[in-house]
Amino acid sequence: MNGTEPTSAAVAEPILAEGPLLCPHEAARLLSVRPSWIYEAVRAHRIPCLRVGRHIRFTRAMLEQWLAEHVDG
Repeated sequence: MNGTEPTSAAVAEPILAEGPLLCPHEAARLLSVRPSWIYEAVRAHRIPCLRVGRHIRFTRAMLEQWLAEHVDG
């Protein structure tokens, strides 16, 4: 090592999405809520999301897992 190479601790593991990424409107349709609810839930850290630059995205699996963990009953 010459001091310019990143150490293994400095390299973040990539998060790979399975399936297409959903935009907030598509996530809202999947959860049967308004898109404004999605934006507010993301701001309040109530639902998980992926950030792609300034954009928020979701995977279907991510939302289905969140729903299964938060369903009443």
